[in-house]
Amino acid sequence: LLYRRMQASKNKNTQKAEPFYRLSVPKQTSSEIINEARNVLRTLRTRRPFTPTEDQRKLFGSGSSRAPQNRPPSVFSLHASSFDVTESRPLSGVRLSPLDHKPILVTFTKDEDSPISLPKPPADAAEVRKVSSARARLFRRTSQGNFLSAKTVSSDQNEENPDSEEPAMKSNLCRSNDNCLAEQRSHTPFNDDSRQLIYNEHISRLEREDFLKGTAGQFLFQLGGESDQMKKPGTSSSWPRSTGWKTRVTGLKDETTIDKSEEEEIFWHTKILPILHELEKEDNTENLCLACTKLYQALSEGNMLGKRFKRRSVLLKTLYKLVDIDSDPLCLKLAKIILAMKVDGKNLLSVCKLAFKICRNEENDGIIQNDRLLDHLLEVLRTEDLHKNHEALLYCMGAVKFMSGNAVLLNEMVNKGAIEMFLQLMKQINNNTKENDTCFSKLGHLLVQLTATLRNLAESPLARQQLICRGAASELCVALEQRMNDKDVCTCIIRIFSKLSSYDDFCAALADCSRCYILFLALLSKHQKQQDLVIRIIFILGNLTEKNNQAREQFFKERGSVNTLISLFQTYHELDWDAQKSYHERGEEEKKHPKHPSEAEDVLIKLIRVLANLSIHPSVGAALAAAPRIVELLVTVLEYKSVDDCEELVINAATTINNLSYYKVESSAVQDKKLHIAEMLLKLLMSNNMDGVVEAVRVFGNLSQDHEICDFIIQKKIYKFVIALLDAKNQDVCFSACGVLLNLTVDENKRALLMEEGGIGKLVDCLEDFGPTDWQLACLICKTLWNYSENITSAASCFGEDTDALLMLLTSLLDEELVLDYSLDRDLRDYHKLYWEREFKPVAEKLLHRIQSHHS
Repeated sequence: LLYRRMQASKNKNTQKAEPFYRLSVPKQTSSEIINEARNVLRTLRTRRPFTPTEDQRKLFGSGSSRAPQNRPPSVFSLHASSFDVTESRPLSGVRLSPLDHKPILVTFTKDEDSPISLPKPPADAAEVRKVSSARARLFRRTSQGNFLSAKTVSSDQNEENPDSEEPAMKSNLCRSNDNCLAEQRSHTPFNDDSRQLIYNEHISRLEREDFLKGTAGQFLFQLGGESDQMKKPGTSSSWPRSTGWKTRVTGLKDETTIDKSEEEEIFWHTKILPILHELEKEDNTENLCLACTKLYQALSEGNMLGKRFKRRSVLLKTLYKLVDIDSDPLCLKLAKIILAMKVDGKNLLSVCKLAFKICRNEENDGIIQNDRLLDHLLEVLRTEDLHKNHEALLYCMGAVKFMSGNAVLLNEMVNKGAIEMFLQLMKQINNNTKENDTCFSKLGHLLVQLTATLRNLAESPLARQQLICRGAASELCVALEQRMNDKDVCTCIIRIFSKLSSYDDFCAALADCSRCYILFLALLSKHQKQQDLVIRIIFILGNLTEKNNQAREQFFKERGSVNTLISLFQTYHELDWDAQKSYHERGEEEKKHPKHPSEAEDVLIKLIRVLANLSIHPSVGAALAAAPRIVELLVTVLEYKSVDDCEELVINAATTINNLSYYKVESSAVQDKKLHIAEMLLKLLMSNNMDGVVEAVRVFGNLSQDHEICDFIIQKKIYKFVIALLDAKNQDVCFSACGVLLNLTVDENKRALLMEEGGIGKLVDCLEDFGPTDWQLACLICKTLWNYSENITSAASCFGEDTDALLMLLTSLLDEELVLDYSLDRDLRDYHKLYWEREFKPVAEKLLHRIQSHHS
């Protein structure tokens, strides 16, 4: 700060007024100090680190820390054999418990001499319909299109694969067959004729269908999962639920079940089967794609999508065969249908790999947009078990990550609520905190894909709002803390923060995560030479400390914060110094210095920005000003780096020195090095870079409160340059120049310098140009003229030909009605009036009175 207060005499009548200059007032609040500082204490902004786009879409980028042998592959072969038909059989409504007795498989043939005879049917018509309906659901075709041969399924086989859907069910159903029939006989009267009639009619219909298909074989007779659910007389029966064309019915409503089952059979033969035949015979890829589109529509129309469609295995087998055809548009259609059929296990993994393979090719983005593959992939991520299907989820998430690289698909993702689902998935992963567990490592691969997707989504304004509202900052911090040893995950999360912290609302949300500073410091210590990670963390810290005074204090108080910054400064300063020496040694070969900052320079630019922003806080700034190593490193930048080499780095260093020079502490390292700093600033002042010149003048404004610096300014003729800056017609430049001149005029022996270079006239011009819009600058000009005219004897001899113009200007500027524009909005008018009344008016009135009293 250059000045702000006047030390008035305690008695105007007996003591002459003393010059204006800045006094240290310990009782000032932080806000007062910051407000008074104006442009002397300044935060810095910088560009966000650039992240180049990968040449190819991969599961893990080229910069991944994972060794190829320790990560899932991005390239793999995928064929029809990658799918397992046995996993595609439809589910029964319930899973039955195994029975204790040996299973018996009952079969029927057309041979009347078969040693196996049918049990006698019940006589009651309602019970007949129950049994008939149950048996109708027992006939299932194999994936080859033929019915299973009659054979006995051992209980040992069932025990070996308890999680298998179909073998266990067959065995259970067979075990329960005889018992159920026995129970039916004991509770129900029989009528052989009526039951046999209904049963034979149903058998005839199924045989006729098989005949039409050209198939022959034997029927596997199973009781459709109902025997274990039968209750004793007087209790209600528990029936499995069914979907699609089936409905849940009891008693006499079993006729509806038969009707629905028949409708499904009819729909299968009339709508679905012709399309499957077309898929088996067709060779043209375009026609196959059209057929797949028709098939999906027909399945949707028939409510046959999902797991409970009984012809599901036949359908999926046909689709799996088509995967061998090398056509991305066709494979896209196939993946969509297979995913809609809710496959699981090996088939889920294979279809997710198929989707990944399609999305990996950027040229497929157009067809992906039109085919709604995204909906099915999001459904997989939303519903599948994280631990059971982590590899399938990995490739599914990888496919979604590729999609998020497309602007249209990215917006579609956001609109479909993907943000909330991704954060829920991340929370599930975060809950798996056993680091030594194998699953922890595998879920880390998935987390890389997830965070990389969120990084892409952060480009969308709507996505940013959702990330803020849904607490993404805190969840990402949890993941960051748990995965500190996983550089890939850390890099993705830091890139998300790097993007989002450029926005004030997210920056505030991140600042509320108190542990984020500890995490950032830990990462900086662990990965000190990983430039891509370090530069982004430093950029985030710069954003956090740019506008938030609490964040400045909180970061500074974290253990080791300043030492970590000093260590980084030293490391990257040495890297930059070595690079610069190497560059100068090749000077004849490369005449032009690269326009863009080097990697080391970029880190230094952003690190110095953090120091500048931290120094805005009064106590933090004072502590940094007293840190010799920090000041030494900043001065070193000015020593070995010219503004032509790297403009932003040099100007940032000068700005930070300016901020630190504001604090007048006893152990100030800036004060200890003030003359050496002045020498470095002179080099910047003489450059052709106007921004550098202005920054140097600002620092001189603070340092010139010291008599040694004032003598240096006079000795090096710097004051002539400062007076010339008053013609810049820029109020910030004039403000800085006036600050230096104000401090020079405190010394009586240096006041005449203003008249030598026409400084009085330039000050009057600045007052006229900027006074009505900048009362702080107007006040500063008046204080400079007040110091200059301390020993006035005649207004004409003191101010020369500018006397009358100055009198008229002061008179008009003190007219409140004339200079305060009441047409402005209330807040802006009050702001102007505050500075006019508190700062400008008292000084201007005294100056006007002095001139008038010495004007003839």
